[in-house]
Amino acid sequence: LAEDFLKYLVRYALEHCMDDLEFLNKMYDNELIERLKFVTGNDFKRLTYTEAVEILKASGQKFEYPVDWGTDLQSEHERFLVEKHFMKPVILTDYPKQIKAFYMKQNEDGKTVRAMDVLFPRIGEIIGGSQREEVLEKLTNRCHEMEIPEKDIWWYLDTRKFGTAPHAGFGLGFERLILFVTGMANIRDVIPFPRTPQNAEF
Repeated sequence: LAEDFLKYLVRYALEHCMDDLEFLNKMYDNELIERLKFVTGNDFKRLTYTEAVEILKASGQKFEYPVDWGTDLQSEHERFLVEKHFMKPVILTDYPKQIKAFYMKQNEDGKTVRAMDVLFPRIGEIIGGSQREEVLEKLTNRCHEMEIPEKDIWWYLDTRKFGTAPHAGFGLGFERLILFVTGMANIRDVIPFPRTPQNAEF
């Protein structure tokens, strides 16, 4: 679903904004249109977090942040996988539960959760999502594991108290999408109201 969603958005830009894209392709990034067409015309690579860590460790690449199972992947790790190893967008799944939110549904191994991130060239993570835990008892047990007081999230636990259906969701980094589609180098250039020095009105 996330892959189809992103491909639709990029394809829409190619079909309806070609004048703008041709201008950006000429003035800022002469590989922009080619990169956008590549994304719409090729399958994203799917692999687990564990497989990604193994690839990063075996790469011989010197990273600023060391890679170990159970640590959050940094932008440099994500971009290596997308830009140098697979050279295409990547969907990572099954992250360690200790680096993800308490409400994510655990896999049967008891170590990972049903979470996914979509990684894009020049961007890193552009979408993050997960299946949520729908069983109240499992959710409260996870809260206890993470030492989250039930009284602080009673309102969330109440959404499971009277039964709920299995469900999942994901979020798109809108400015990151615009950054990718326009080929800009800095995300501040595509944020409508960037927080810049001496420019915070509130």
